[in-house]
Amino acid sequence: MAVTHAASSLSDGIRVALSDSFGDEITVGDPRQLTGGASRQIWAVDVRGVDGQSQDVVLRRDPPGHGDADRMRAEVACLRAAAAAGVPVPTVLASGDAAPGIDAPYLVMDMVVGESIPRKLQRDSEFDEVRMHLADDMGNVLGQIHRADTSTLGMLDAGDPLDATEAVYRDLEQPRPAVEVGLRWLRENRPARRPNALVHGDFRLGNVLVDGAGICGVLDWELAHLGDPIEDLGWLCVRAWRFGAQAPVAGIGTREQLLDGYERATGIRPSEAELHWWEVYGTLRWLVLSQFQSQRHLGGAENSIELAAIGRRVCESEYDLLLMLGLLDVVDPPPDVTAPSLHDRPSLSEILELVTGALLDDVAPVLDGAHDRERYALRICVNLLGTARRELRAGDCSAELADLLTALECQSEADLADRIRAGTHSYADAAVRRAISTAVLARLRVANPRHLSLLPSRN
Repeated sequence: MAVTHAASSLSDGIRVALSDSFGDEITVGDPRQLTGGASRQIWAVDVRGVDGQSQDVVLRRDPPGHGDADRMRAEVACLRAAAAAGVPVPTVLASGDAAPGIDAPYLVMDMVVGESIPRKLQRDSEFDEVRMHLADDMGNVLGQIHRADTSTLGMLDAGDPLDATEAVYRDLEQPRPAVEVGLRWLRENRPARRPNALVHGDFRLGNVLVDGAGICGVLDWELAHLGDPIEDLGWLCVRAWRFGAQAPVAGIGTREQLLDGYERATGIRPSEAELHWWEVYGTLRWLVLSQFQSQRHLGGAENSIELAAIGRRVCESEYDLLLMLGLLDVVDPPPDVTAPSLHDRPSLSEILELVTGALLDDVAPVLDGAHDRERYALRICVNLLGTARRELRAGDCSAELADLLTALECQSEADLADRIRAGTHSYADAAVRRAISTAVLARLRVANPRHLSLLPSRN
């Protein structure tokens, strides 16, 4: 009954929020929460006017009790500025700092129909033709965003994004050698900064809607700010946003196609070195954001299996960062040795494998489209079970790393990170690279061995 009451209360809040746009006599259906939105909730609902005409709308709200009214107001301003620049975005129908039933800063917008699931956009035959030009389209839309009038966007942050990322990392108090290497390289190789523009901040598959013609909606403006526009291009090229595909731009196209579309919209074509710098920055940024998001769960601020699982994916970005900078040493995996056990079979590793298989083969198929959130949670559970099974099989791999750190006169990875920051240890040192690579590869072989597909050859 509590769930039904909460849904009813949310419906009432949406009805009141939309009264100025639709009138007082509208009928609001039961809201349904959509997947995604790790930091904000997304609800879809049907609204019907007195004339019987219905319209689907979308509510975005902060989690109740964790609201940030200033950021929500800024997102509304960005949507309106982007729309004025010709960017395909949803129309804002209502917004506010709070409302009875909604109980958090929110915005309500019309629903744009399109596909946003990355793997469908990358693989489904219905998008075969769109994929031919989608990377070019993304560059063109980014160019439109960067040409938006910023005169109404003075509330947006305009600080140095590298400084901001480092500040988040320092506040976590979780020193990591790979992050220190990335920060030092970025400081030493920074290109000249371009004039400030509206930067979306999270432009990637999953945050754009695509139909048979191309991009029909750009979503999730909560990280928008004023800054160097090439940041958006580099972020789109980060490997995390390829979702397992190989093509360098969102897993669907080339950097040349991206830059062609961007140049057509802006007359600007960044150099290969400039784009590479921003791609390295984007990789480091996602590494730090992954740490931050997982800490929201681990630190007790928000109970979320999705946020918790992100913590095991930090090593993917560490690996990508080292690979991009040419600093990854190939390290052979330890032998697969199963320790003897006094317990009967199935072993703990086998139990995890059996449970994973049952969830995939027996539970997942019975969850239909009405259970999208449950299927999403199930996939996270399956991935975590796989990580646990691989960690059990890998055993304790810390002895080799301890020897490498001792040779560097370091007691821990955190100690090595502090020394890299202080400049007493250089990432150009082969022994430093070896220690960092050993730790990152050991974590990645457990967390997601498929991510090792780009492992460089010894030859």
